[in-house]
Amino acid sequence: MLDRPGGGQRAILVGLSIGPRRDETAFGEIAALANSAGATIVGRVGGRRAAPDPATYAGKGKIDEIARARDAGGADLVIFDHALSGVQQRNLEQALSCRVVDRTSLILDIFAQRAQSAEGKLQVELAQLAHLSTRLVGGWTHLERQKGGIGLRGPGETQLETDRRLIGRRVKTLKERLAKVAVGRGVQGRTRRRARVRTVALVGYTNAGKSTLFNRLAREKVFAADKLFATLDTTLRRIHVPGADAIVLSDTVGFIRDLPHDLVAAFRATLAEAADADLVVHVVDASAPDRDLQVDAVERVLSQIGAEAVPRLKVLNKIDAANLEPGVERDACGTILSVRLSALTGVGCAAFVAALAERFPAEAAGDAAAGGASN
Repeated sequence: MLDRPGGGQRAILVGLSIGPRRDETAFGEIAALANSAGATIVGRVGGRRAAPDPATYAGKGKIDEIARARDAGGADLVIFDHALSGVQQRNLEQALSCRVVDRTSLILDIFAQRAQSAEGKLQVELAQLAHLSTRLVGGWTHLERQKGGIGLRGPGETQLETDRRLIGRRVKTLKERLAKVAVGRGVQGRTRRRARVRTVALVGYTNAGKSTLFNRLAREKVFAADKLFATLDTTLRRIHVPGADAIVLSDTVGFIRDLPHDLVAAFRATLAEAADADLVVHVVDASAPDRDLQVDAVERVLSQIGAEAVPRLKVLNKIDAANLEPGVERDACGTILSVRLSALTGVGCAAFVAALAERFPAEAAGDAAAGGASN
């Protein structure tokens, strides 16, 4: 659809500081994203700017530096750790004579690779089309309204207008299908609540270890790997917690800083598992150097999907890598606020299960305790 250069796998990463000094952990994240997408990183280009260039984001001198790095590494792809406009992307591709991908497009590409279920594929396609529709103007440079003359008379509609109409029609179809999925999820949720089944949603930054914890508790084999967005499709399983109500555990897609708005909107039906849960378990990578920034990024997304009021339990995972001891933290009232564990080794997981039993004591156990108190 867009007349753009072909892409490859050998990539140059570009990360420019706009304002405050750039943190190296941020460069590490775009590198991890590129690796997850299957790219081979052959060079990195950094720098500082007071403000982005409206036409190319980077200035002419920086573009020349990127071009030299591309030639030296034999790269056929340039990845910007920034959101680029359609015009900026087009101008950069013309200047560099290779494909240019921004952070948003890279994340969308990873999601497209990971989607397995029909619902996941619908959501990814919707996000991709929403993103594409914002850059059609910048992408089409050679297609103008057909001019008159023999053999040159057009149908009265530019290719750009045709694409917009087709994209709009497909987006409407996808939204209708996803609306039906949302209705089905709502029915399932009401059924669980009537049966006194508690829903616990695992959320967290991508690669925090949610799927590893899910597999240990549910005795499942959900795909888990040391890569960003290893899990995309939500999985629900009932787990056995002694002394507690019936509990359904859900493993959701990981979050990331600057998560594209189109993705949050497209995955709203899936993310509703967290908004409608009885408890949100925020899994945190305790060994991450930018742990606090990751926690803030997750909290922002939870607020976007309307889950800010859902009760929380924080899990500090990967304590084996962070050299922390297993244990729990309680508030002044004795309520468990956080649990330290390693989902990989299992250390501390018993305390997490006990915390769930404490949050959701079985109805029979609660009645017995009440009866004993009245006697």
